[in-house]
Amino acid sequence: MVENTDSVARRNVYVLVASQAILGAQMPMIFVVAGLAGKSLAPNACLATLPISLMVIGSMLTANPISAFMARYGRRAGFVLGAFAGALGAAIAAFGLSRGSFAIFVSGAFITGIYQSAQGFYRFAAADTASDAFKPKAISYVMAGGLLSAVVGPELVKLTSTAMAVPFLATYLTVIGLNLIGVFLFALLNIPTPKPAAAGTVAGRTRMELIRTPRIAVAVIVATVSYALMNLVMTSSPLAVVGCGFHVSDASNVVTAHVLAMFIPSFFTGSLITRFGVERIMAIGLAILACAGVVAMAGVQIENFFAALMLLGLGWNFGFIGATTMLTASHTPEERGRMQGMNDFLVFGGVTLASFSSGGLMNCSGGTVQAGWAAVNLAMLPFLILAGGALLWLRMRPKAAAI
Repeated sequence: MVENTDSVARRNVYVLVASQAILGAQMPMIFVVAGLAGKSLAPNACLATLPISLMVIGSMLTANPISAFMARYGRRAGFVLGAFAGALGAAIAAFGLSRGSFAIFVSGAFITGIYQSAQGFYRFAAADTASDAFKPKAISYVMAGGLLSAVVGPELVKLTSTAMAVPFLATYLTVIGLNLIGVFLFALLNIPTPKPAAAGTVAGRTRMELIRTPRIAVAVIVATVSYALMNLVMTSSPLAVVGCGFHVSDASNVVTAHVLAMFIPSFFTGSLITRFGVERIMAIGLAILACAGVVAMAGVQIENFFAALMLLGLGWNFGFIGATTMLTASHTPEERGRMQGMNDFLVFGGVTLASFSSGGLMNCSGGTVQAGWAAVNLAMLPFLILAGGALLWLRMRPKAAAI
């Protein structure tokens, strides 16, 4: 039975890996160019990262509706909806660039957030048909699909950023194409839709009961902190690199290295979790994030940017995949719609705050690029303490009380 289940799960993993690679290429593309394009359009430099912030808000606000949509109509329908939203958001952003309108540009970014929210469920979909033994590896392999997108996305930026008279317009037109091509992959998914609860009944625990479960609470905290801090630093990194006298291509290379570090470890993160335990891998991830901040504040040479952003990616990988693994093992299939939607709502809520803070800290702290970059990285400290404290609290609780 397990063998048959994992046969289906492996096929779904192949589809989701391909989806992560093709459709996922748009995310590094947007993270490289959105802040730079926003700065050229925004009436105030402090608003340069607003497009990224609104994209994250779009992800946060649609996490629960998309999760509920998938619970009712299936993963395939939800992923197709997300891809069409990605194409629409890119089209609106491209129109805003062509008209020189910051308002239209950020509207497109908000719509793109729907795609980002749907992509976030790829990792959960990988676990839907997997056995308990294969689940950490399934999640990890799907996250590894971002490896190709980490290479393709920034390379497409280099090819398209100045390909048309309006900078970055061709980049957003390329994003439209990626969504329309990738959407056909989802026809190959084989993930059953959960059976609806009988009328007048609630299947499983309520949202409040779920979030009060210690292991779920800690998983949500670590996932939120890992993702938010990654976004906080990555959002500002192209501005910092260019602001310190380097070229846009250097910023693309730094983002490429960062995204590679996010996804290459995914080939073995699942095995590490199985061997050493999920809590230990999550703790190592938080420690690596702290090291990233130290390296970033040690200097603004191009080597510092590369090293700091690579550590940032590795720390995110261990923290986020570990938290996702802990979460999927802590709820039932009947609870997944409400729990996964609530999780991503909270995660992207934290990412939204980080994204808003990133632009303000980077552009409006101390008056120099160096001071702004230092402020961005120093802001990581209290949240790392929070997540580390939550893990320590869970470790100190009796095992039965932590479930």
